[in-house]
Amino acid sequence: MPLSPEALTLAPILLAVVVLWVTEALPLAVTALLGAVACVVAGVAPAKEVFRPFADPLIFLFIGSFLLAEAIRVHGLDRRLAYRVLAVPGVGERPGRIVGAVALVSVVISAFVSNTATTAMMMTIASGILAAVETAAAATGRGPRPAFATSLFLCVAFAASIGGLATPIGTPPNLIGLAFIRDQAGVNVTFLGWCALGIPIVAVMTTVAVQVLLWLLPAGVERIEGVERHVAEERGRLGAWTVGQRSAAVAFAVTVALWVIPGIVLVALGGSHPVCVWFSRRLPEGVAALVGAILLFVLPGDVTASGQRRRALDWREARIDWDIILLYGGGMSLGELCFSTGLAGGVGRAITGWIPAGDLGGVVLVALAAVVAVVTSEFTSNTASANMVVPVVIALARAAGAEPLTAALAATFASSLGFMMPVSTPCNAIVYGSGRVPLRSMMASGAIVDVVGVVTVVAVTLLAAAL
Repeated sequence: MPLSPEALTLAPILLAVVVLWVTEALPLAVTALLGAVACVVAGVAPAKEVFRPFADPLIFLFIGSFLLAEAIRVHGLDRRLAYRVLAVPGVGERPGRIVGAVALVSVVISAFVSNTATTAMMMTIASGILAAVETAAAATGRGPRPAFATSLFLCVAFAASIGGLATPIGTPPNLIGLAFIRDQAGVNVTFLGWCALGIPIVAVMTTVAVQVLLWLLPAGVERIEGVERHVAEERGRLGAWTVGQRSAAVAFAVTVALWVIPGIVLVALGGSHPVCVWFSRRLPEGVAALVGAILLFVLPGDVTASGQRRRALDWREARIDWDIILLYGGGMSLGELCFSTGLAGGVGRAITGWIPAGDLGGVVLVALAAVVAVVTSEFTSNTASANMVVPVVIALARAAGAEPLTAALAATFASSLGFMMPVSTPCNAIVYGSGRVPLRSMMASGAIVDVVGVVTVVAVTLLAAAL
């Protein structure tokens, strides 16, 4: 079947956008806007159609989540959680337990806060722990090997990336993949539905990542002095809960409740029940995020130096990652145009034509989707990887006559699994910039975690499809 003129016009535009995303010759968001503008100018589609995805409801889920995450950071709730976990008696001063505790905190925070922000915050905490360890080692003459610093910092980066898979809002590729699945595969994955897949994947990968780091980069000692004292001192500096912290916690709790309740109602009452229908129509996840975000500007915050009571979040503190939003809008626009012009279907038919008949079964398709997404994410951003790979996977599944949901979910999860290179994720770049992480160590441990991640994603998604 020949391609339409619009598809033939879109193809070189899409290729140029992919090249610019991979090479990062322009900022990713600028490239996304350039692709949208080029589509309008070249006549691929009218401007109203091209720019419609920039106002997709999931855009507002991004915005609400960014505001909630900023309030958590501004009021120090993330640091309070981190030091609370590190102070658990079972953690003590044993290297393995310290690395495991840091991984657990990073995973939990990154499930709701951006992976990059989580890494930046946890690197501060990990650096403080390391400084305390090295000070104690200088006084006693006994301390861990330099490899302990490498394993601790890599643990922060890996766990922050892994934790983002636990919830739909954990990292932008999740929402991008879900949007493609909703629009092109016709399936709306709920917040709880995603968590039912994401949490097992996160649990397995976090456990494996910690064990791999402890195996490849052992501390060389059974106990590390100075950690308990450092954590106790930092917890003492945090003091009692402030009004702003309580307000941010309330807004966050309300939002999570509104995300979770529809899934519970669906399981308990069924999709056709009026209550379930009401939640689906009136309180989608984007609206729930905005409810929590708006509460931040209503609930009280701390008292300023001038004696005035401020709100939990000031608009000047309302930092929104517009580059992610523009990249999402541009990627979704190009993805939708690929389907509406027939380009995606043509690519899918061409790829299936290279594979012998009968070889593209469910397992092969899901595994192929995960591997391609991981490889792509090693050389470009996870967000760009999801934008590029997920729509192709859906088109490939359709062309092969297969069900696209499982493969699309696998590609979405796997888009966040780049662990080998500093350029793979901002998390890797941050820890590599510390100067305490040799590239060889990152590549060796990252390769193992990548492989385990692909196997885990494929296994969990196929198991879910079989149930």
